[in-house]
Amino acid sequence: MSSQPHLQRTLTPIMLWGLGVGYVISGMYFGWNFGLHEGGTLGLAIATFFILIMYVTFSLCYSELACAIPKAGGAFDYAKRAFGEKAGFVAGMAQWIEFVFAPPAIALGIGAYFHLLMPSVNALVFAMIAYLIFTGINIWGVKISASFELVITIIAITELLIFAALTLPHFEIKNLTANSFPHGISGAFAAIPFAIWFFLGMEGLANVAEETIDPQKNITKGFAYSMATLAVLAILTFCAAVGVGGWEKVVYDAAGNKTDSPLPMALAQITGESGFFYHSLISIGLFGFVASFNGLLLAAGRATYEMGKSGNFPKALGAVHQKFKTPHKALLFNMVVGFIALFTGKTSEIITIAVFGAVSMYALSCLSLFKLRKSEPDLYRPFVAPAYPYFPAIAFMIALVALGALTFYNPLMAVIFLLLIAVSYILFGRKTEFN
Repeated sequence: MSSQPHLQRTLTPIMLWGLGVGYVISGMYFGWNFGLHEGGTLGLAIATFFILIMYVTFSLCYSELACAIPKAGGAFDYAKRAFGEKAGFVAGMAQWIEFVFAPPAIALGIGAYFHLLMPSVNALVFAMIAYLIFTGINIWGVKISASFELVITIIAITELLIFAALTLPHFEIKNLTANSFPHGISGAFAAIPFAIWFFLGMEGLANVAEETIDPQKNITKGFAYSMATLAVLAILTFCAAVGVGGWEKVVYDAAGNKTDSPLPMALAQITGESGFFYHSLISIGLFGFVASFNGLLLAAGRATYEMGKSGNFPKALGAVHQKFKTPHKALLFNMVVGFIALFTGKTSEIITIAVFGAVSMYALSCLSLFKLRKSEPDLYRPFVAPAYPYFPAIAFMIALVALGALTFYNPLMAVIFLLLIAVSYILFGRKTEFN
């Protein structure tokens, strides 16, 4: 038996639920409101409706892959097994871009919320401190990280429910319908990346399959419970925030700039900016950011680890800490990349890059499912995606439409995304130097 340290199975179904919701829950606190700028209330609602369908169908398909091939590489391992090394590398890079670029966007949100509490300190300072603290926690141990994730996720959900309880009594339907479709159907397409931000990252559950107790059963439970929770929270938060005073009030601050703090802005219309509940929302709301930030750092570490372990990244990134049994070098490498992204200060652009990676990975994973059903019909599948081939086809088609819309409305981000894939393939994908 190998004496090399390896990942340990310590995660339970309740921890998986905490991770699945925690990966995503910051998307309820900020980011989605940029979609209102693009499409108005109706435009973002239309985009969110179809993206929700995509996530429901995709999560069922991804559950089949994760249970049949329970490895930390997630989409990388599925595409590699289905189509070979090159496809695996592209899927792995798309997944890596999603998981590594989503945390700096969230860190900027953490910085923005802390800046509301302490205006004298630059938001970037708080973002960098967050990276240092939570990278350290993830190096310390996955069970510690997941247990911490569960606690802060529950706190973040509770705060969203309190927010809804405070704002819904002031809900007026006219606030949802006022200037609801300012840019027509084109606005709905432009709002797609921010509709995806509501749910982006949940698929990271697949990347902790190697650390899950009985992954063939528990990964499926984690996906199902997480998706149900997130769907309810997204609809509730959307209606509660916009229904108070219209969508413009949660997109633009007093100076007319787009804001990273839509929920405090919605609540301020009721309580003012000096009330107990307003400051409580800012303080406790940080748990939502922390939950997603911590969870996505965990998933990103596993994605980088698997790419290093397989030789698609430098082998050093596939190392496991002798004492803590965590991919410490992968986590530290991701932190450096995150710092570089932080210094751009462009939250919406970083979100868009992460979404490019996510949607590309979703499409490739659906294709992997189709291929493996044909090439390996006898593969042990503890969970089988229902309504095959319709559900994977629906998820694949919506992902393609989303990718097309992303490219059309964000051509510069599309070029940057493709350059990241191309350059990384030239450096590592040909698998010569690092084998």
